[in-house]
Amino acid sequence: MSHDAGATAPQERVAHLGAAPGGRKRTAGSAGSRAGRAGLAITALSIVATVAVGLAGPSAMEPALPGHPGQPPWALGLHLSPYAAVGLAAAALVAGTAGLGLCLHAIRRGWTTSPRLILAGGLVAAAVITLVPPFGSSDHLSYAAYGRMVITGHNPYLTTPAMLARLGDPVAGAVQDWRHSPSVYGSLASGGQALASWIGGDSTRLTVFVLSLLGLAAFAGTGLLLHALARGSRERQLRAGLLWTLNPLLLQVLVAGAHVDSQAIVFGVAAIAIFALGMPNAPPARHPLRRLGVAAAAGAVAGLAFSVKLSFALVAAGLVVAALLAWWPRPAPGGSAPDRRRPAPAAWRPLLLAVGGVAGGFAVTAAVAFLPWGLGSAAPALRAGKLVSIGSPWRAVRSSLHLWLGIGEGNAGNLVRAGAIALAVLLLVLFTRPLLNLAGLAGLPGRRRPGDLRGQTTVAAGPAAGCDLTTLTAASVFVFGFAWLIAWPYVLPWYDGLAWALLALLPWTSLPWAALDWLVLARTAALAFGYLPARGIALPSGLGWLQSVVRTAVTPVALLAVAVILVLLLWPYRPRWPQRRPARRAGPELSGR
Repeated sequence: MSHDAGATAPQERVAHLGAAPGGRKRTAGSAGSRAGRAGLAITALSIVATVAVGLAGPSAMEPALPGHPGQPPWALGLHLSPYAAVGLAAAALVAGTAGLGLCLHAIRRGWTTSPRLILAGGLVAAAVITLVPPFGSSDHLSYAAYGRMVITGHNPYLTTPAMLARLGDPVAGAVQDWRHSPSVYGSLASGGQALASWIGGDSTRLTVFVLSLLGLAAFAGTGLLLHALARGSRERQLRAGLLWTLNPLLLQVLVAGAHVDSQAIVFGVAAIAIFALGMPNAPPARHPLRRLGVAAAAGAVAGLAFSVKLSFALVAAGLVVAALLAWWPRPAPGGSAPDRRRPAPAAWRPLLLAVGGVAGGFAVTAAVAFLPWGLGSAAPALRAGKLVSIGSPWRAVRSSLHLWLGIGEGNAGNLVRAGAIALAVLLLVLFTRPLLNLAGLAGLPGRRRPGDLRGQTTVAAGPAAGCDLTTLTAASVFVFGFAWLIAWPYVLPWYDGLAWALLALLPWTSLPWAALDWLVLARTAALAFGYLPARGIALPSGLGWLQSVVRTAVTPVALLAVAVILVLLLWPYRPRWPQRRPARRAGPELSGR
């Protein structure tokens, strides 16, 4: 689909809808407008409920924040019952899932509104949420303790909050979960936590507020970058605002949770922006060093994402794949037969510059990130990677291997990790064909020069989004990130943040890309409901089913369904069912009459 053809897809659907009985025309555009307005209204209700949970003060959803009176973040101290607190958070999730789903449906039906208004509304909502205490988990208390360790001269990768608390530290003493776990985050995350601790001092409350401000800055930066990357297309900018900035699920599980993932995501999106916007402006023939510098800068920024959270090394892997797809030498059209089979040696230069720059920039930044505490700082994260979440389908697999087949728990965990790696590889292989189609490499030899993505017709292009380098780069990074999310045994709702950020830059009118919005929505919603709350506390007996039923059974089944649907969508070989031939109407010579 070409750029112009994709841009008119919503209008074509409107034209084909036809008129309703009685002469009243019901266009898809009007139906989309109603759905869009309803979706925004329901989203607003979800955001209000999210703010209310934090503003109410400590509850089953919100851990207490020790600190001096009057310090931010502010709360009313209403002491909601567990039923009220969890119910209000659940209502926000229900409304948020429905509102976002309606908005995404409305865009596909031709609805539009001001992308800048959506962007501004999301930023204001995120700022308001930051003014109230975080809730949903107690991870922010651990962040504060890790920063306190750095400030007091302790190694956050060898020291646990419990160890520091025994020394009488008030910030470490406030940690509730993960008291015996050192930091699993990169050195850049530890630096931000140390900055917050330096400002907050011995006040857990003020330290957490500074951490929330860092998260807000990262969340807002990601929204602004996505808005810029989607320029030239009102639909893409609108999707960017709805899928990230005004996304009610992210506003609750990511922003209201004050999770460090926001900081890794902004660096990941920034790396994509540098690569996608900078590389086409650096001609390889005249300025090879400039192209190498742009690629190295993108790789270095991807290294910053890795320095926040080690799993974001996948961003660098996606950039390398995008470079391979964009600059793999194509045979020159119209050349002799040997030329078509064997590109000239100079044709490899753009590819080598792009791949070498990304790999070199990432390696330098990653190496620098290990200087403060050494390679041992990765050990806690690697150990945590062996965990299996209760809400993951792999939990049932591990339990079955251990209890039914008598396999030791350690060996069962090893088998689960091997299965997860195999599943991730399978997904990457299955995503190869859509990526090749997107890059114009599937059955289109010799159609364009290396690196020239403009004007390329692809079967996967979405409305107002031809296969430009931004789309290809975002898709490549998304494939690695989403394959990891689907396959890995340790899952939490805010881990889906990078997938949400990149969805806005992908095509969305043809399969398999068109289904990704709904798969990510179903996955995040299932995890968010399954981890209400994501805290190691005992809920009242009337709410125990949230852990024993929803988290243990419903969420894993939902995640498994998402994985199965994704594999079926990507599977290249579909059975061809025998088609029934239409029955021939008997004529006079057949009927005997």
